Amino acid sequence: MDEVEWTPRQPRAEDLRVGLISWAGSYLTYEPYKNKVTATAKGLGRRQTWEILVSNEHETQAVVRLRSLQGLYLLCEADGSLCYGRPRTSHHGCFLIRFHRNGQWTLQCIISGRYLESDGEDVFCTSRVLSAYHMWTPRPALHVHVILFSPLNHCYARADPTMGRVWVDAPIPCLEECGFLLHFQDGCYHLETSAHTFLSHLDRLVSQPSTQTAFHMQVRPGGLVALSDGEGGMLYPQGTRLLLSLGSNPHGGEEWFILQRCPTWVSLTSKARKFLSVIYDVEVCAASEHISPMSLFQFECDNETPTLQLRSANGCYLAQRRHRAVMADGHPVECETFFRMHWNCGRILLQSPNGRFLGIAANGLLMASATVPGPNEEFGIRLANRPFLALRGRYGYVGTSSEHDLLQCNMDQPDCIHLLPCRQGIYHFQAQGGSFWSITSFGTFRPWGKFALNFCIELQGSNLLTVLAPNGFYMRSDRSGTLLADSEDITKECIWEF
Repeated sequence: MDEVEWTPRQPRAEDLRVGLISWAGSYLTYEPYKNKVTATAKGLGRRQTWEILVSNEHETQAVVRLRSLQGLYLLCEADGSLCYGRPRTSHHGCFLIRFHRNGQWTLQCIISGRYLESDGEDVFCTSRVLSAYHMWTPRPALHVHVILFSPLNHCYARADPTMGRVWVDAPIPCLEECGFLLHFQDGCYHLETSAHTFLSHLDRLVSQPSTQTAFHMQVRPGGLVALSDGEGGMLYPQGTRLLLSLGSNPHGGEEWFILQRCPTWVSLTSKARKFLSVIYDVEVCAASEHISPMSLFQFECDNETPTLQLRSANGCYLAQRRHRAVMADGHPVECETFFRMHWNCGRILLQSPNGRFLGIAANGLLMASATVPGPNEEFGIRLANRPFLALRGRYGYVGTSSEHDLLQCNMDQPDCIHLLPCRQGIYHFQAQGGSFWSITSFGTFRPWGKFALNFCIELQGSNLLTVLAPNGFYMRSDRSGTLLADSEDITKECIWEF
């Protein structure tokens, strides 16, 4: 796999979104019912999320517009007040962002030259004299389960639990060790590995977060980030093995990483419990009882339609070819690489562009031949690079709160849900303390059950899923903040980012 030429995907819109934190620790917020912008919220939610649209960028500054998730823009009026809506002129709503060495931003209105500031509640542009009240701390708004790609070295960061180090040497982010949880606390970031250790200033992985695992982050529009210790040391790959460690002399942008959501890699098994694998470079066959790197496929799905692309570790996509054969030689723009997915009790069926379903032929090869699907066309699917889930719904992350004994769905930080596979598509949910999720007669959840229950996971997008709870209902987020399983149908509140 080291010789595979892997093309990283381009940043998506969700990778380019941020929350902006004022000097008072509150977030820039648009109030949809008041046509008003404030800075009173203490957490990062949908109304605190802004997409940064860049029209001109240099090393230390950029001209941008800020767009909310509703599609409306942050606008500065002539009297210094702020609202949101549609720009009326080419410069209306444009701000000059300056990137300061401490990781903070200032936003200066292009038209008036005044700086965006907050008094702790209201937000306005009235002063041309820069002060601490004009400083804003950007916080990436993407899901906390991330990967770090070095554009200079063309490799991904990878935790090594055996050596207790992090290397920047993975050409393909298919391993669970390439995923990190990005914890935000007191203005700093902590990088947690998939084995639940933390990267420290001493270049080693440690078991607990502390001041020695806290990093400052510089953020640039476009998903670029750099991490430092706040005392002049920058985190970048060093030495012949590209050890991720602190240093004071990065060259040519070594310290910059592209921050992206952790991709979803899956393995697929046939009715005979053989893994689908790529053999002889392009043929796809179900012959092995053991999983290998060539048995892993990146699950890429259009969130708007139930069409799926499966990208092999050889860098190519599964595609239907002549004589109904399915080969791993497709390119992302080919219509033959798009398959329609159907779910049946945690097992997946794939329908090719010609309407036929994928199945295993007598010789073990993957073919698109069946017009009516049967057991031979059902594949077991398992998350290959996710030993745990961190779920985010419409109102926040799923986690525990000291104020409630029930699991909540409006948290600023997630609790990890450890996955214990028991059957294809069926998992036991284990809480961080080792106990299991339990469900009440009201469809609510507690994290200290003694017995393992069955949860059915169905993927709905590249990083989206639904969960069918043990009571037969879909798990959903509720506006009250309580996690519930009471939905017979899949609604927007049943869709979870992971």
